[in-house]
Amino acid sequence: MSIKGVYTALSGAMAQSTKLDTIANNLANVNTPAFKRDQQLFQEYLTANEKPPEVIQIPRDVASIESFYNMQGGDKSYVDTKGTFTDFSQGGLRPTGNTLDVAIDGKGFFEVATPGGVKLTRAGNFTLDGNGQLVTKEGFPVLKAGEAGADPASRVIRFDSSAPVQIADNGDVYQGTNNLGKLSMVNVANPDALLKQGSSLYGFKPNMQAEVSEIKNPSLKQGFLETSNVNIVQEMTDMISTNRVFESTQKAISAYDQMAEKMVNVVGKTTP
Repeated sequence: MSIKGVYTALSGAMAQSTKLDTIANNLANVNTPAFKRDQQLFQEYLTANEKPPEVIQIPRDVASIESFYNMQGGDKSYVDTKGTFTDFSQGGLRPTGNTLDVAIDGKGFFEVATPGGVKLTRAGNFTLDGNGQLVTKEGFPVLKAGEAGADPASRVIRFDSSAPVQIADNGDVYQGTNNLGKLSMVNVANPDALLKQGSSLYGFKPNMQAEVSEIKNPSLKQGFLETSNVNIVQEMTDMISTNRVFESTQKAISAYDQMAEKMVNVVGKTTP
């Protein structure tokens, strides 16, 4: 006879370990501009092929050996990692005084050109490269609004003089009196379709329909950066709670291990 409960406890320990990794990543990015915190989601997984409740007929009579074997797998329940949920709530706005820093006040994303195609970001800590192009910290060109399907190379923003730079609240970019275009801003109706791809960039999850639309009148703040929406106190509280649950599952695993040892070394030897 096997102690099946150890697998339930083990799945719980693995789930809490995954949650700790997520919390640690949130804390590591507390100072990353426009970083959005993640939260781990879990679900109960029934080993009987996730059958609906009306299919799994769990006995309702007094527990007995016969009723135990008639449970059709309904006694085996594990914790399954369902995925990661990203909280896209607004972060605070921090003044920097840098004319190339731009914060989004509200919904929306900037479009940037990468070797993997056009990606989205909310991190507005821009700079200029050697060619005078407006780029992200990683060197990806920031795009201006253009016709749908236009080549991203034709939508880069290039400065050609030392005149002062101004980025209006609606996204218009000026160098002196010369209008260089408007920052391309888009909204994603279903943010669950977004996938973090590192360097504060977002792509789209495979097999998910992306509902993207252009924002005609965005609300931007030049000389500001959006801060991370990570709440340190909340994350530390979650870390303590998760650690305690993890320790509890470890104790459960240890208890099942001791039960198995007694079944083999004590019960097994006394059974005629």
